[in-house]
Amino acid sequence: MSFRFAVLLWLLLCLHPALGRDTGTDHSVVIDRYIQHFVVEPDGSYLLTVEQVKTLAAREALHDHAQYTISYNQSLDEVLAIEAHTEKADGRRLAVQPHQIRDQQETASLEAPMFQDTRLKIVVFPDVQPGDRVAVRYVIRRHTPLFPGQFEDLSAARFHRHRDFRLIYDMPPTMTLYADAVGFAPLPDQSPPGRRRYQWRYVDGDNERIELDSVSYLDYGKRLAVSTFPDYAAFARAYHARAAGKAVPDANIAALAASITRGIADPYARAVALSDWVRRNIRYVGVYLGPGGVVPHDAASVLVNRYGDCKDHAVLLEALLRASGIESTSALVNNGDAYRLPEVPTLGVLNHAVVYVPVLQLYLDPTAESVAGGFLPPALLGKPVLLSNSGGFAMTPGSQPARSKTSTRFDILADGSSRFTVTRTSSGASAEPYRRVVRATPQAERERFVERMLQGLGQQGAGVLEPGDTDGSTDDYTLSFSGNSLAFAHFPGPVGLSTTYNFWGGLGDAVSGFIQEPERKQDFVCPSIDAEDELQFRLPPRARVLALPRPLVVEDGNFAYRSRYARRGATVSVIRRLQFRHTQATCTPEDYRRMRPALDKMMRDLRAQVVIERR
Repeated sequence: MSFRFAVLLWLLLCLHPALGRDTGTDHSVVIDRYIQHFVVEPDGSYLLTVEQVKTLAAREALHDHAQYTISYNQSLDEVLAIEAHTEKADGRRLAVQPHQIRDQQETASLEAPMFQDTRLKIVVFPDVQPGDRVAVRYVIRRHTPLFPGQFEDLSAARFHRHRDFRLIYDMPPTMTLYADAVGFAPLPDQSPPGRRRYQWRYVDGDNERIELDSVSYLDYGKRLAVSTFPDYAAFARAYHARAAGKAVPDANIAALAASITRGIADPYARAVALSDWVRRNIRYVGVYLGPGGVVPHDAASVLVNRYGDCKDHAVLLEALLRASGIESTSALVNNGDAYRLPEVPTLGVLNHAVVYVPVLQLYLDPTAESVAGGFLPPALLGKPVLLSNSGGFAMTPGSQPARSKTSTRFDILADGSSRFTVTRTSSGASAEPYRRVVRATPQAERERFVERMLQGLGQQGAGVLEPGDTDGSTDDYTLSFSGNSLAFAHFPGPVGLSTTYNFWGGLGDAVSGFIQEPERKQDFVCPSIDAEDELQFRLPPRARVLALPRPLVVEDGNFAYRSRYARRGATVSVIRRLQFRHTQATCTPEDYRRMRPALDKMMRDLRAQVVIERR
């Protein structure tokens, strides 16, 4: 992973962007028919039949829709039948031949090694042209349910026009299916003999464009969640039953816990030390073989193998905590951009496991290599969590300490070039990401990163990146670089000097991140901010200041912003401080309307220039 990519990845996570988002209804494809039909048995096994027919109305649809992907688990599922064809505009049908159905392993994760039973059947439609229809029908039998005696499913339509979209669930009369339906209308009861049929129709209509930084579409959009679990407590009991006994410490775990916590009396410090050991020494490897998606491996084997997924990390940390006299529980949470849970429980939203220590009110994510113990990754803040031991709910903190200060100095020379130094100090939750990526980045790549950063800011030149401590011996982390800018100012005559340089996502980026949308209709992620920028210009001989911006103070219920501009001798200084706090990790469109005047004032201040002249 390159230094630039790693740092930008952290900044993107902090600002919670929308990567690859839809932009409203895609009219290049029309779904003529989509029917998903489950026939569920009392033990939780089922037969799934899917039929889909769609018209590819425009050429741009061919890239994504001239093939169809069927996902299945080769340990739990059996693919019984696949039929598919292309229907030409003149009515001819071109059947998909057996060699046009490719079987392959699911694409490996870019973030971690992964071993799983998930396979893909890729159906490649022949001779597809704009205006053609493509059709597929397939049948899958799940013979081994993830939760014996239970069933759950989560559906949401893609952003196309749908003429006929139905979801059908045939259940045994002894199994009640609970539902949370938004944008799906129930259909009349048409239960076959001896069965209990539930069915819904998707309510078609154009979708709003998904806005930048908005919460998951599942939080506010059209969705159908169904489950035989009557509530989340029952779901937690089922998960806990499958994980029971996995977090029991053996002699090796007890000895390791004693070694890690030797000399540490404070329970909080002991818990953090144990979490740090797990996140630094246990590799993240997804092993989803058989029911591995919901069943962790036992703590002793995770320790021996030194790898595992989030559930495995959690049970090992639970065992270490228990050996150290600290009780804890696994907690299930969404690791994406969903901040609300459907009214009925489903694995489609609860996709990550962390550890909660009730007596300390402490959440620990032992898989989070980029966040130090005691802190959570930004995507987990302000989320409801389901505690597996009790079946109760809790909430992760809406914010956590994370402060940054960027100090920049330009020594402007008589020819308009400059020497510069930039120092970034991060503390709290923002310190570890920079420490980690620098620790693993060769010096040559750091220098290339500086050059690319300068080019992105419209500067030409070179610099040397100098990292601070990389072993975590201090709470703060300082990263600095210095170099030369070849064409910083164009003399003679008046020159306007920008007062905002967003190195590594500075204060200016934090403000501009809020106003990526002119208006909002969807809730969006609004992380807490505590940032300070200090900028100095050392002027060349015979230079004078023609204009300094006016200071600005913005104080409202969320923002505290101050800027100061001053000249002392040959030095011009610009100091800005921004603090943003909100009661939750997300903001509403109404919040945004109230914030916008303050944001506009700050953006005008950030665009201000210091005007100098050298004769």
